[in-house]
Amino acid sequence: MFREYITQLIEYDKSFIVIGNYNAITYKEIFPLIKNNKLWLGNGFSGGNAYFNIIPTGRTFANGVYDESTQLVKFRNCCWYTNLDIKKRHEDLILYKRYNPEEYPKYDNYDVINVNKVKEIPVDYDGVMGVPITFMDKFNSAQFEIIGMAEDNGKGYSGTEAKWDGINPHCVINGKNKFKRIFIKRIK
Repeated sequence: MFREYITQLIEYDKSFIVIGNYNAITYKEIFPLIKNNKLWLGNGFSGGNAYFNIIPTGRTFANGVYDESTQLVKFRNCCWYTNLDIKKRHEDLILYKRYNPEEYPKYDNYDVINVNKVKEIPVDYDGVMGVPITFMDKFNSAQFEIIGMAEDNGKGYSGTEAKWDGINPHCVINGKNKFKRIFIKRIK
């Protein structure tokens, strides 16, 4: 329902803020909206953890999920999706690391360098970089361009500059798959 709901809100040009799963960034219906600057992440929950008050009657929870003293349940991996303008989407990410090929290897199957952590995005690299999806919390469309995303079974998300080899859709380094990556390029 999340995918259809967001698509409908955009289609009817509605202003909104909706809670969703963080991994929805990678959904085929959601990613193009983010890439085309029609949708972005709102101000987030601390550590991606949202707390909701529920009636616990007859429910069981894993350790650390339900707090009896507050009657709050912790939901992980939540974020706000919105098309309302907020200050944080215009804040530049402070970059300090310098590019070197040993620290930033290229993927075996994409002409893209790997960046393991958002805070390690090199300040001096002008090519395409593969960053974790957590980058979207810091995305500023005046500072970075979203080129695409690692392929999803060959659906064509990577963009022409990433030059996917057409074999393995996942980002691979030395034969090992990396978690889903967003492909970006620095603008300034």
